[in-house]
Amino acid sequence: MKVMVIMGTRPEVIKLAPVVEALRHSVDTVVCTSGQHREMLAQALDFFGIAPDVSVDTMSPGQSLNVLSARLLAEMDRVLEQVRPDWVLVQGDTTTAFCAGLAAFHHGIAVAHVEAGLRTGNLKSPFPEEANRNLLSRIATRHFAPTALARENLLREGVDESHIVVTGNTVVDAIMLVRDAWRQAPASLRLPEWNGADREHVLVTCHRRENFGALKGICRVLRDLCGQYRRYQWVFPVHLNPAVREPVMRELAGIDNLALIEPVDYPSSLHLLSRSVLAISDSGGIQEEAPTFGVPVVVMRNHTERREGVDAGFATLAGQAPENIEAVARSWLDDEARRRALRDRANPYGDGRASQRIVSSLLGQPIEVFHG
Repeated sequence: MKVMVIMGTRPEVIKLAPVVEALRHSVDTVVCTSGQHREMLAQALDFFGIAPDVSVDTMSPGQSLNVLSARLLAEMDRVLEQVRPDWVLVQGDTTTAFCAGLAAFHHGIAVAHVEAGLRTGNLKSPFPEEANRNLLSRIATRHFAPTALARENLLREGVDESHIVVTGNTVVDAIMLVRDAWRQAPASLRLPEWNGADREHVLVTCHRRENFGALKGICRVLRDLCGQYRRYQWVFPVHLNPAVREPVMRELAGIDNLALIEPVDYPSSLHLLSRSVLAISDSGGIQEEAPTFGVPVVVMRNHTERREGVDAGFATLAGQAPENIEAVARSWLDDEARRRALRDRANPYGDGRASQRIVSSLLGQPIEVFHG
């Protein structure tokens, strides 16, 4: 059996790295990168020791989603004819994942979708990710749902239950790999330095397209919160996208207890998260990672496809209105006992064995599914 794993962004590398490692012990594995996010992709590949077998270059400055999609389909057409895999395995909801799946479908190649079944119910939120994952579910052969809730979403849409496997989320597998690396080589962490780095800190991230128009209000809230909670150091790794970077630097520069730092590599970002008292973020990955460390998350989105963390008490959906974000952040920062209560709860997203379940399923072996 030959499996081609296709990835194009840092989150895809993070969530597929443990799957690639498990696959390589069992089947002929080909790794293909699309270059959708070149710089951050390379950083993650290097950490996990993944050398792509095939790399294509599909990005150019300022291109539209349609141009990116057209280039991805053309490149994937060529690569699939060259590699001729039995399975194409993709993760999540990126343009790379959808176009690779569609190209494989056109070639009659079976598509395995990791992290299948996440839904907000609103095709415009997040955009274009909600549409990408919905469309992938129409063409996938095997659906690796991370949780029972994701499985229920797929069943409601008419997906055959025999084609769905509840695996847990592979990000928990990745966290375990990173923790092992910390123990073996703590000096390898490339942690940024800033004044007040020894203080308790609040981690802030923002990168989603849906928040571009709300950034000015979000920045105003962060400025207010930094002033109200001076006992904490605030840390904001600023995304490279100019649509985020320019307003954040303009609105938040010069706050003495706010460190605006460059994006950090994955192990360093996890280390920052693990030491935070709170995360304020629009990231899906942080919603899944934070429970492992008992860190609560203020989710700056109107909808989330990751209800499990909200239902388990790890996250609060604050929306995009500045006054709501501020109120939710204050509710967490003012209640240390509530934060402390999270430390001994299990991560509702996975148990670290998702990758092996995925490989076992592809090989037709028995599986003990993830129950949460």
